[in-house]
Amino acid sequence: MTIERLKALAEAYGADLRRWPASERPFAESLIATDAAARAALEEAAALDGLLDASPRPVPSAVLATRILAAAPKAREARAHLGRIFWFLGAGWAAAACAGVVAGVGLTTHLTADEQADAILYQATLSGVDDTEVLG
Repeated sequence: MTIERLKALAEAYGADLRRWPASERPFAESLIATDAAARAALEEAAALDGLLDASPRPVPSAVLATRILAAAPKAREARAHLGRIFWFLGAGWAAAACAGVVAGVGLTTHLTADEQADAILYQATLSGVDDTEVLG
């Protein structure tokens, strides 16, 4: 782990290593134990964490809460409309797939019947009695 990586993780997750991804923690701990610049970067992140923890929590206004609650049914209707559209699109794709299967089976059956008849006639000419033997 490099100092730059440690700083990026400290900016993203804060100074508390318990909040960091588990795969990064051992490397960060070993770097912090051996490098003074890494410790300074972590102390800077800890100071920022302290300032953020001391700041007041934002409280939404009553107007904002009313707007959000008023918009919720419209969002639900829009999702339902999208669901119907996706259902129709899926049904169209399924119908096209079924039509393709039916057409493929129909054409294959017709073509294989012709090929089978040709093969039978060809085999009959190979193993059949010659005309000269029958007519004498």
